Amino acid sequence: MCGIIGCILNNKNAAPVLLECVKKLEYRGYDSVGIATVENEIKIKKDKGKIDDVQDNLGLTDLPGIMGIAHVRWATHGIPTKENAHPHTDCKNMIAVVHNGIIENYKELKDHLIDEGHVFKSETDTEIIPHLIERHMSMGNDLEASIRLAVENLKGSYAIAVVSCDEPDKVIGLRKESPLIVGKGENEYFIASDAPAILKHTNKVIYLEDNEMVILNKEGITVKDSEGNELKKEINIIEWTPDMAEKGGYEHFMLKEIHEQPDAVRDTLLEAPEIKNTVNNFPKFNRVCFVACGTSYHASLIGKYLFENLVGIPADVALASEFEYSAETLDGNTLVILITQSGETADTLKALRMVNHKAKTLAIVNVLGSTITREAEYVIYTRAGPEIGVAATKTYVSQLTCIYLLAIYMSGKKELLEKLQKIPDYMKSALEKEDHIKGIAEKYTYATDFFFIGRGFSYPTAMEGALKLKEITYIHGEGYPAGELKHGPLALIDDGVPVVAVAPPGKSHDKTLSNVEEVKARGAHVIGLGSFGDKVLKSEAHDMIEFEDEIDEIFSAIPYVIPLQLLSYYISVMRDIDPDKPKNLAKCVTVE
Repeated sequence: MCGIIGCILNNKNAAPVLLECVKKLEYRGYDSVGIATVENEIKIKKDKGKIDDVQDNLGLTDLPGIMGIAHVRWATHGIPTKENAHPHTDCKNMIAVVHNGIIENYKELKDHLIDEGHVFKSETDTEIIPHLIERHMSMGNDLEASIRLAVENLKGSYAIAVVSCDEPDKVIGLRKESPLIVGKGENEYFIASDAPAILKHTNKVIYLEDNEMVILNKEGITVKDSEGNELKKEINIIEWTPDMAEKGGYEHFMLKEIHEQPDAVRDTLLEAPEIKNTVNNFPKFNRVCFVACGTSYHASLIGKYLFENLVGIPADVALASEFEYSAETLDGNTLVILITQSGETADTLKALRMVNHKAKTLAIVNVLGSTITREAEYVIYTRAGPEIGVAATKTYVSQLTCIYLLAIYMSGKKELLEKLQKIPDYMKSALEKEDHIKGIAEKYTYATDFFFIGRGFSYPTAMEGALKLKEITYIHGEGYPAGELKHGPLALIDDGVPVVAVAPPGKSHDKTLSNVEEVKARGAHVIGLGSFGDKVLKSEAHDMIEFEDEIDEIFSAIPYVIPLQLLSYYISVMRDIDPDKPKNLAKCVTVE
């Protein structure tokens, strides 16, 4: 998830303002920064690293000119390097572009452009855009028309900002499925990925819709549709504080990231062609071993059920911190799948180094260029974007999406892809239950213990629900296989103890209901999580969270975790705890 800024100012240099604005997007996460300004020619300074370090080394604010574009990059194509940092230019350095999003067909377009004689300097998908614009301008089109023609070739999501020496009085922006807003100041005009970047300069914004283009010049702002027709757009007044704006108007980053999950899954599904190619290059495996920590461990448990049910090969799951005690039986016919959000988790990295010489290794990682991505034999990237809250939410569902895709392609059961594509819609339905879940949370802020139960695919979901509760509410929570309650944990069920039963329709449903009756008979308060038509669960539960759609048990893990995240979030807030910064925990654990 990158950040874009563009501006035209009134008789003052743009570079200091661009740098100030882009620093307001640091919260989105980034690995490099760059600025381009226009004054007779395009001047660019960019590099990987923290904004302050790049400013100290290069003097970004020394660039001349009253207009320009800037960017902070979160690597998706190409590791963090100076060459891969934005802005990117055409062959003649006459056009500069910054971009947020993913161009799915960039390899195909890049090959065509190379055949035409275009020269590329980076590994990014973005760099094809200035070359496409260059191609159309060379045919006699103006900048606006050339941008419109260029994006007709693009598949994927994008928000772009463009400047050109041939039309040095303009900054042009355009969006499709990636955010871009327009800011109207006092004789100065802005485009930005997000409101925090420009709130110091203006709180008057225009929200662009998909395929709309904005042209900034000294005279003002013009918005056009995809056919070039001018549009009248409403100017909105933002009343957020800058701190609120960084969180998109949400009270906490965690809540913002919970709401970003449908998009995170949708973006990760775009990795399907890459995952298919990876699977096509696999040798034959007779065993899979997942290695992970924390939330990634729960994703791995779902993976075990998927691989054994769909692929039909044995799958083990090992905690990375325990892996060294059980790694002796691995061999060249085993695929070891290591899952880590950061790609730097110390225990997972140690496990990778233990098995790289004896088994095939595949990493599922969110951070491009991290250590594990450089050392694993195969790599699959999640597309969650940066996650600020310590408790994992959108990185978890993105990891699950990759695991589903991997299992589907390894099994050859491609008909399941259609069901997987529906998951983001189910997730949106879950988010619509937020007020109802908040009301349930209010009833249980008193609790000192919680139990989460499920069977089969729902057991890891129950474990993840319990972990979220422990992390951010400081309430003791246990995730348990529902069938194991009779082997000890039932002794802990007393009057009023909350038990969350994860019971989607499917093979495990009826047995889970019998366990619900067990805990209810001992005084538990049951919170049911299931299908709208589940009259039996609804009759047994004290509180019910229902899905209107009857989601297949196999695919329930992603949408069903959202109510559990929201339940923990609201209990945390009601207990006056900051869910973004739970005590004693850190986002990336780089020590053993």
